[in-house]
Amino acid sequence: MKTIQILGIGCPKCHKLADVAEQAAKSLGLEYSIEKVTEIARFAEFGVMFTPALAVDGQVKVAGRVPSVEDMKKMLV
Repeated sequence: MKTIQILGIGCPKCHKLADVAEQAAKSLGLEYSIEKVTEIARFAEFGVMFTPALAVDGQVKVAGRVPSVEDMKKMLV
């Protein structure tokens, strides 16, 4: 099971990133869970300077932008 972590304070782009991640994961037929990380102190633990950011199984894949569903699929496999 993949753990998809959305790092952000809950802004519209953070919600969009979560939606895109969910669409991509469902499209790939993955078993996954989504965790929303909203504590700024935890962003530093990931080394993230810009939000929204996406981590998969604890590894940051993108920060500061919302990728397309197709790009997101590549990040999840």
